[in-house]
Formats: sequence, structure tokens, C-alpha cells
Amino acid sequence: MSRVLRAARSTDAGKVGDILSDFIDTTAWMARIHTRAQDIHHAGVMIAQGWVQVAEVDGRVIAFLAREAADVHALYVAKDMRGHGHGRALLQAAQEATDHLWLWTFQLNDGAQRFYSAHGFKEAERTNGAGNDEGLPDIRFEWRKGGK
Repeated sequence: MSRVLRAARSTDAGKVGDILSDFIDTTAWMARIHTRAQDIHHAGVMIAQGWVQVAEVDGRVIAFLAREAADVHALYVAKDMRGHGHGRALLQAAQEATDHLWLWTFQLNDGAQRFYSAHGFKEAERTNGAGNDEGLPDIRFEWRKGGK
């Protein structure tokens, strides 16, 4: 299995949107508030902004990270490819590209919390979810190069 990290192309919007949609559809606590078509459109918008890097294995897009400056908007890995280091590779590439990152994850997403903590992120705040589309309680994490 040979992994390549690269900037997403407009033709990747469907694949990126599908990875996001599949997470929503297979996560019991995650509400579906947008259609799959809207997820693909959202992926296309993020790609057009130049925010998205994908991980590709044998020509298949299997993960993506969307980052606008220091804000990580999304990091998702296809269900059948989780646990193989693809998310870690994308996150480490983002960490190498900057000195500081912020991101949000849901309080119910224990796996994401463990993942980000293991990669040097520290909890900065918790909210009741009033500020996110899903209305789910969330946590903002911060990472600084050198742990500062």
C-alpha cells in the first residue's frame, strides 16, 4: 500500500464528500443535517479555496484534511482505511506547515479526542454546541509547535 499526500483537485469533490457523508451516516450520535449532495458541494467549496489535502492509496482518495491557515476544518478517513496512519500523516503534514493549529471536535467523539491529544493538541475550551450547525457539545483543541 503506497500512500501519497497531495493537494485536492476539483475532481476529488465527490470522493471527499463521500468520505464525510459516510462518517455521518455510520456514526449513531451524528445528526444528518445536510444531504449527501450538499456534502459534496461543501467539499468542492473547500477544495476551490485551496484548503484540502488528500491521502491517496493506489489511486483512491481515502482521507482528507481541510485547513484554512491555523484552522483545521475537517479531518476524515474512509472507514475501511482507518487505523493505518493516513489521518496521522495528514495531520503531521499540517503540523509541519505551520507553528499553530486550532480545531473543533464533538464531545461525543472520544476517538478524535484521544487522537488529537496523542498528537500534542491541548483542550482550550468546551461549549454546549450552540455555535455549531449540529447543535452538539464540542471541544476546541489547540496545538503549538514545541508544545508552547
